[in-house]
Amino acid sequence: MVEALRVTSRLVIPESELSERFSRASGPGGQGVNTTSSRVELSFDVSRSPAVPDDLRKRLLARLNSKLSGGVLTIVASEHREQLANRRAARERLATVLRQAAAPPPKKRRPTKPTKGSQERRLAAKKRRGQLKRNRRSWDE
Repeated sequence: MVEALRVTSRLVIPESELSERFSRASGPGGQGVNTTSSRVELSFDVSRSPAVPDDLRKRLLARLNSKLSGGVLTIVASEHREQLANRRAARERLATVLRQAAAPPPKKRRPTKPTKGSQERRLAAKKRRGQLKRNRRSWDE
């Protein structure tokens, strides 16, 4: 696993900028859970990484603000019994989170006016509905 993490075509994180910590996981695994450090915490310093372009860094910091601690994004994976599988899962999840945060904002919706026909149909429907309600009234009012 000594390869860079490709997030987008502009953002490739070198292995040296990722830090991993291992600990014992909870959950399935029987007695092996007590002895194997299969839980993975993968950390990436978004705020200080030279791999992140400056314009992209601003967007990432803004969008990931609630997930960052001191500018560092940490992903935890402990769903698998094997450490290697959890390492892969953490890297995939990190790439997904960064890819979503790095996506350009959607284009603004250009407001459009309703067509003449749709306005006429709307008014005609309102008139029909009002007439229906008027017809329901009792005659002795």
